[in-house]
Amino acid sequence: MVAELRAKTDAPMMECKKALTEADGNAERAEEILRVKLGNKAGKAASRVTAEGVIAAVVDGSTGAMVEVNCETDFVTKNDSFLAFSKGAAQLIARNAPADVAALSALPYTQDGFGPTLEDVRKGLIGKIGENMAIRRFERYADGGKLASYLHGTRIGVVVEYTGDEVAAKDVAMHVAAMKPAALSQADVPPALVDKERKIAAEKAAEDAATAVAAGKPAQSPEIVTKRVEGSVQKFLKEVSLLNQSFVKNDKQTVEQMLKEKATQVQRFTLYVVGEGIEKKVDDFAAEVAAQVAAAKSH
Repeated sequence: MVAELRAKTDAPMMECKKALTEADGNAERAEEILRVKLGNKAGKAASRVTAEGVIAAVVDGSTGAMVEVNCETDFVTKNDSFLAFSKGAAQLIARNAPADVAALSALPYTQDGFGPTLEDVRKGLIGKIGENMAIRRFERYADGGKLASYLHGTRIGVVVEYTGDEVAAKDVAMHVAAMKPAALSQADVPPALVDKERKIAAEKAAEDAATAVAAGKPAQSPEIVTKRVEGSVQKFLKEVSLLNQSFVKNDKQTVEQMLKEKATQVQRFTLYVVGEGIEKKVDDFAAEVAAQVAAAKSH
C-alpha cells in the first residue's frame, strides 16, 4: 500500500507510511493527508492509474465521437485488429448515436471474419488475441458546432466544440491534452471536486495555525483562516478551469485571452485519458475489465 501511494503521489516513502497509519489504511484518506502536509506536490501525480487501452476519435463535419476501449496489456494496444475495432466503434458512435455501451455493442459491425454485431466482434477478438477487452465510455458530438480533435498517441484524446478559428481550436485541444483542465470555466468545476479541495485547504490552514501557536505566534482569527481557505479554493478553481489556465504556447496570456484575440469561442470539450479513474484498490485493472466483459456477455 505504501508503494502504491508513493506511485500515485510522488511523496517520500516515510510520509506515505505515516499517512497510511494515520488514515488506518484508507488509501484515499491517506492521499488527502499527504495533500494537507505536502500541498499540491502530492496531488500532481494522483491521477496516475495503471490501465491499458486506447482512445479513438473520429470527426466528420459537425459530427464526432471519442471512445475508450480497454485491454489488459500494453502489447495489445499496438495490435492492428484491436486498433481497427476501436476506430470502428468510434465511427459507429458518430453515425448511430447509441444511448450507452450496451446499445453500441448491439449495432451491426463485422471485422476479422466476426460479426454480425460489434459485441460479436469483441468476443471474437478476445478469442483471437487471447486477452479481455471492453468498451469503457464514449462521447458523441452532433450539435452543429465546429469540431477539433487531438490524439496524443493513443492514450490521451480531446474533442473541442467551437466557433471561430480552426487553428486556435486545435491549439486548445493540444492545451487540454497537456494541462488536463477539469472544466471549461470556474462555474463548471464539479461541486464534489470543489468540496474536496475546500476540505483539504481547511485542514492545511488548521495545521499551519496549530504550528504557528506551538511556535509562540499569536493565534489567527477564524475570519483570517476562512479567507485563507477561500483563497486556496479560488486558486484551485483558476488552475483547473480551461479558460483561466495559462496558455501552453504563450504563458503570458490565459486561454480565454488567446481565444478572444482569435475571435474564437469554445462551447465544450471532452478529455479522455486511458484508465483515468480506474483504481487498483478495486481489485485490479484486469479484474475490472473481466467484470465488464462478464457484464457484457450477460446482456
